[in-house]
Amino acid sequence: MAANKKSLRQQRILGELDLEPSLRIADLAERLNVSNETIRRDFDELTSQGLINRTYGGAVRRQASEPGLNERHQLHIAERESIAKQSVPVLAGARHIMIGSGATTVHVAKRLAVTMTDLTVITHSFGVATVLAINPTIRVIMAPGLYHAQEGAMHGAQTVRFLENYRVEWAILGASGLDGDGASDALIEAADVYCVMMERATRSMIVADHTKFNQAFPARYCDWTSVDVLVTDESPMGVLDETIRAGGCMIKAATRN
Repeated sequence: MAANKKSLRQQRILGELDLEPSLRIADLAERLNVSNETIRRDFDELTSQGLINRTYGGAVRRQASEPGLNERHQLHIAERESIAKQSVPVLAGARHIMIGSGATTVHVAKRLAVTMTDLTVITHSFGVATVLAINPTIRVIMAPGLYHAQEGAMHGAQTVRFLENYRVEWAILGASGLDGDGASDALIEAADVYCVMMERATRSMIVADHTKFNQAFPARYCDWTSVDVLVTDESPMGVLDETIRAGGCMIKAATRN
C-alpha cells in the first residue's frame, strides 16, 4: 500500500514537472501535503532513475531536447527581462558584439535596442535582428547559412566561415543547459556557431535563467574558464556555483538564495 502511494506521488511529481520546468521542494510538499523530507527522497529516487535533475532546493525535468523557440518565448518572461536588464550595463562602451540565437538573447537584444546607440551587432538569429531594427543607430550584420526554422536562425559551415572574418568585444550567448562541465546546447549546429562566436570575441557572456542549472545537453560549447560573465535570475548554489567561480567566471544574478 505504501509502495503504491509512493509510486502515485512520484507520478504526480513528474506530471507537475511536465507543466512547470522547475519546482521547489517546499512548493511540491505543500501541493502534495507531505513533508519536505518525503519530497527529497522522491527526488533522489527519480534522479537515480534518470527522470529528473536536482537543483538547489528543487528539481527540473531531465530532457534530451529543448522546446522550440516559439514555445520558449512563452516561458520565464519576467526572469528573462530581469536578465536582460542586468546584462546591458556590463556591455557599456562596446561598439561591436555578436549575439547568438535563443529566447533570452532576444530579450537582451530588445534591451540593447532601447538603451544603446552606435552599435554594430553580428548575429545569426532573425529574432535578434528584428528587435534591433527599432533603433536606427544599431547596424545589424546577418550571418548567412542554412536556415533552421524551429530556432529562427542560420547554422552550418557557411555561418561559421562568415563569423570567422570578424572580431568583436563581446559574444552574448544563451544555453540549453549549464552544469559543472560548462554550457551546452540541445542543437549541435547552434553549438558550432557559439564556439566560433566566443573565439572571435574578446569577452563572452552567457545569459540563462535558473531552470538551466545542472542540465546537460548533447553539445557542450564551452567550459567555465572560457566565460567572463554569467547573467542569470538566481545565483546557482553548491557545487555548480563553486565550479563556475573557480573557472574565473563572474556571476551576475538578480537574487541570491
